Amino acid sequence: MAELSTVVQAAGGVVWRRVAPDAALEIVLVHRPRYDDWSLPKGKLEPGEHRLVAAVREVFEETAVRATPQVRLPSVRYLTGAPGVDKRVDFWSMRAESWTHREPDDEIEELRWIPATAASSLLSYVHDRGVVKAFLDLPPLSGIVALVRHAYAGRRRDWDGPDEDRPLAASGEADAVVLGGLLRLFAPTAVVSATPLRCRQTVAPLEMPITLDPAFDEGAPAERAATVLRELASDGGMTVVASQGKLIPPLLAALTGRTNLEFTTAKGSGWILSFSGGRLINHDHLDLALRSARPSTSAVQ
Repeated sequence: MAELSTVVQAAGGVVWRRVAPDAALEIVLVHRPRYDDWSLPKGKLEPGEHRLVAAVREVFEETAVRATPQVRLPSVRYLTGAPGVDKRVDFWSMRAESWTHREPDDEIEELRWIPATAASSLLSYVHDRGVVKAFLDLPPLSGIVALVRHAYAGRRRDWDGPDEDRPLAASGEADAVVLGGLLRLFAPTAVVSATPLRCRQTVAPLEMPITLDPAFDEGAPAERAATVLRELASDGGMTVVASQGKLIPPLLAALTGRTNLEFTTAKGSGWILSFSGGRLINHDHLDLALRSARPSTSAVQ
């Protein structure tokens, strides 16, 4: 019988910047004196912490860079050296928004911005080099859409009024607050909602103007919704779209060419969709659970 191993969950990022529009793309690497290695910034999840929150927090703690996650990158799993203990690290590409000097300490002795194409020559581990290669293989990003299903709104048969006026239940309101916290990490620039009240309430915690669009209502043509999503992802920003459970699977199937069955989406969860020139290049499931078992899927291998 194979021995069961303990898996330590961790998260981090390939954090990039351009100091000028025509400057080389740089990423930040860290040197850890304990291991005398160069690696991507990453660290273990705190108890009860969502992996995406951990990724942003660990990047800041190790580099003093405030960064915005963008595209999910491949996860890696490797032996830690301790008997029966593996580590799994979830990575995102992250755009550096601001950075300050970080004083050296026992954890991080030095950090270095290096041209992204030269990072493999400094990184100590094959798995980190593979993550950077996946980052470099990404086509230019034209925009991101977070497509979310409205949170729990009770049972339709228990609501006496028009269905479009059915509000979130108390548990749905609580989930919407958690979802809003995760979505804010992506620095959204616009919010669009299907017309039902429960969809609008799901994105209300973002405290941003909400544009209503019936293209995302239940029963709307999936191809039309897919066209609108591509348009929303064409300006370089990040748009949050609240929709309904019966539209999301065929909409994503239309974007990916896959089957509806792959995109069943729980209430209050969603998908981070990354586009390049109108083409979907990555779709990553965004769950309120602390860790999602669904892998990211990218058009770039």
